[in-house]
Amino acid sequence: MERLLHYVWKYKLYASATLTTSEGFPVVVIDPGTQNTDAGPDFFNAKIKIDGTVWAGSVEIHEKASDWSLHHHDSDKAYDSVILHVVAVNDVAIRRMNGELITQLVLPVPESVRRSIEWLQAREIPIPCLGQIQEISPVHLASWMDALLSERLERKAGDIYRLLDQYQEDWNEVFYILLTRSFGFGVNNDAFEWLAKSLPLRYIQKQRASESQVEAMLFGQAGMLSEEGSCHYYRLLRREYEFLRYKFGLKPLDESLFKSLRIRPTNFPHVKLAQLAAIWHRYDTLFSIILSASSPKEIKDYLRIRPSDYWKNHYHFQYVSVEKDKMIGENTLDILLINTVVPLLFAYGERNKLPEYCLRATRLLGSIPPERNHIVTAFIQSGIQVRNAGDTQSLIQLKREYCEKRKCLYCRIGFRLLRRSVNPLL
Repeated sequence: MERLLHYVWKYKLYASATLTTSEGFPVVVIDPGTQNTDAGPDFFNAKIKIDGTVWAGSVEIHEKASDWSLHHHDSDKAYDSVILHVVAVNDVAIRRMNGELITQLVLPVPESVRRSIEWLQAREIPIPCLGQIQEISPVHLASWMDALLSERLERKAGDIYRLLDQYQEDWNEVFYILLTRSFGFGVNNDAFEWLAKSLPLRYIQKQRASESQVEAMLFGQAGMLSEEGSCHYYRLLRREYEFLRYKFGLKPLDESLFKSLRIRPTNFPHVKLAQLAAIWHRYDTLFSIILSASSPKEIKDYLRIRPSDYWKNHYHFQYVSVEKDKMIGENTLDILLINTVVPLLFAYGERNKLPEYCLRATRLLGSIPPERNHIVTAFIQSGIQVRNAGDTQSLIQLKREYCEKRKCLYCRIGFRLLRRSVNPLL
């Protein structure tokens, strides 16, 4: 309830003509103030006219008036600036530290707003307002999509900064970890990231002259060379890994971490590891190369790698398959750009105060076709126009950070729908 009061107060979703203090004096909210996200009163710099007199100061909001003393505001100087206490239930008078009474207002939440909030937050569907999104004007939707994309890029940049702190600002190592994680393609993302963190890039770089040794390190560290096998190539990799494991003091992961069930053969972890091995056999410091790339096509060409010949007729060590080229495909390249290259370019630009890289990141998203998944499909069916990967990243951010968490009060679509419940003309 308190969160709802905050929202209604902040956006003035109430009948302003009927506001009165607990003593019956008329109240006019000139400015609700600036919401405070730190310690202290909930809103700063509010301007409120009470019975003809204009007051400037702070506003505190609680569900019950008695929460004032329950939270010990009556003994905290920071709350002496409060000019109005906004509550849902006025069950007690409250005072400043010097004993002065503080004016209180019981804020009426319109029934239409309450019903809309309950309807949005209680619906047992993934996107509560899906059937009403088309009521929002394209201008407001476009503005919200831009903000959502910025949120998503900032969140991913934050993850990258934490890795940089952990790996002493080594951009090449962080790129290696993120690229490896992206090759997990959802179901195996975490396992591939654990693999990269257990096998430092510098070890691979020392052996990159031999493609079989790079494969041996990746497959062996993934726990996929732990058993005896009849295949000549498998036995070769197993011997190579045993030597390299001793040389670098490696401890392999458990193969059970890597899932193949209900995954297309072309996305089996074995195939993805072979593709990764081919990349690191070819390149020493790929991140610096991508930083200097002049076009999305150039970046894709760097990643468009064909694994060793053994994988032409294998998806797994145990099974021979019909011969098929296992070169990294266009759709996979798009995913790698979205999940690895774009966030790293954006983070690199922010970290080094080089905005041109941030701009390159957003332009790169604009050049990539829309992603195809159930989240995007649901929004398209609701009438939202999707033009490129920037739009789909925005929608994924909306779904995961607002819809799934039922943060309708903080979503601009939810806000517009709630305002319309107060004034249908908006």
